Amino acid sequence: MNSVNLIGRLTKDPELRYTPNGNAVCTLRLAVTRRKRNGDDQGAVFIDVVSFGSRAEAVAEHMTKGRQVAVSGRLEYQEWKAQDGSPRSRHEVIGEQVQFLGARPSESAKADDEPDYGPDEEAF
Repeated sequence: MNSVNLIGRLTKDPELRYTPNGNAVCTLRLAVTRRKRNGDDQGAVFIDVVSFGSRAEAVAEHMTKGRQVAVSGRLEYQEWKAQDGSPRSRHEVIGEQVQFLGARPSESAKADDEPDYGPDEEAF
């Protein structure tokens, strides 16, 4: 089974692009906190997340740097050669579900125009 569930904060605004055939692709960079068993913070792990289609467009439109999100999806591994011929590789999560969690970091109260997604509701 290849299943990944993450909760973290966006380290930058989502980047939306379109493939030559018009499909939307959105990339996110997620910071996920690491904790020791006694609860002490050990920093963060940074994970690349990619969404496609209408989900990608919705994520790019509504999410911004600092937002806390939950991502469910699958892990993929890519290998390629750089321009200098050196081998490169990376892991990324294909985000099949992406949800808002909580308010924007700078907000003390929820904005009136933002939808309220419950824990069992899928945002995108």
